[in-house]
Amino acid sequence: MISHPSRQCTVELQALPSRIGQVRRILSAQLRYWHLDQLIDRAALGVTELLTNVHRHAQPDKMCTVEIELLLDRLTVSVRDHDPRLPVVEDAPDLSTCGRGLAMVAAMSESWGARRDASGKVVWFTLPTGVSGVSGAPGIGLGLAEVESVGEVEAAGVVG
Repeated sequence: MISHPSRQCTVELQALPSRIGQVRRILSAQLRYWHLDQLIDRAALGVTELLTNVHRHAQPDKMCTVEIELLLDRLTVSVRDHDPRLPVVEDAPDLSTCGRGLAMVAAMSESWGARRDASGKVVWFTLPTGVSGVSGAPGIGLGLAEVESVGEVEAAGVVG
């Protein structure tokens, strides 16, 4: 029996650099609302890497959905896009300025993976919360059309 319900936050966006920063701010506000401040840096790094991959590689468009889900003692961050090609962890040359994103996600997360789905693919990672029975109200799914800044997230009541 599950004693605590799942909590979710979903954001749909076009993976452009300006939108990636907005998603980081929304993710940070949501994790503060769930009292998971200790996960903000790692979750923000992971979602930035996944969204950067969508921006750089996804075809035919850069549209994607970010989902943050808290279930019991595990936070899962996933990014869904329309490109069915699965990402590959590369062995980047020492002086390369790119190609290390998935290796960083793998190193900082408890687990990660990718799978194809009916509309493209989903790439995800998990972080342990370190807390059993996390308190806090259920999350509210917000789209970027509705929220343009952390101040608006706080005004919308997502941050408690």
